[in-house]
Amino acid sequence: MNIIIKKLTLELAKDYIQFFDKTPHSELPENDECKCYCIWWCNDDSEGKDYFTLEKRINYAIKYINGNNIQGYLAYFNDEVVGWCNSNTKMDCLKCYCWRRFMSSVPIEESTSNIKIKSIFCFAITPKMKRQGIAKKLLERVCEDAKNEGFDFVEAYPNKNFINEAKDFMGPIELFTKSGFEIKYEIEEKYIMRKKLK
Repeated sequence: MNIIIKKLTLELAKDYIQFFDKTPHSELPENDECKCYCIWWCNDDSEGKDYFTLEKRINYAIKYINGNNIQGYLAYFNDEVVGWCNSNTKMDCLKCYCWRRFMSSVPIEESTSNIKIKSIFCFAITPKMKRQGIAKKLLERVCEDAKNEGFDFVEAYPNKNFINEAKDFMGPIELFTKSGFEIKYEIEEKYIMRKKLK
């Protein structure tokens, strides 16, 4: 299968929006209120932002792509987006909406050191293309680019136990262990897993 991975840029914003428009990735896939466009995982301070209509989320998504606030990779098959991985510098994302809501107990020891960590916040794969190795290819590209960009680690946050595909959007443990990640910490219902790049 010829999967092509592309880093998200403004030129790909239309493809990105269309992917989220039509790809179920929540427990209520037909509900517009559940179409996130991944704006809650970005390097922008969420304080006071109104993300709670579809139009506003789309507008923020385009703004964030343009400002390099949302970072990640799109997977293409036959010129169609079939997958997405959100990956950003960990320290730049501590004020984003979802970090404040779900991740505040994750250790951030690199804030007082020279450790540079690339975080993986989510995967979304077109239903008909799941279990085709697309998340693995996205993960490989994240790690490759992070190494080339001088990061020390790539970090991921899988749930300890599978809940459902909508709530396990950060990827399964097995995806990371097969790619050389190890458990660094445990918090509540999650593992913090890291892959050393240097």
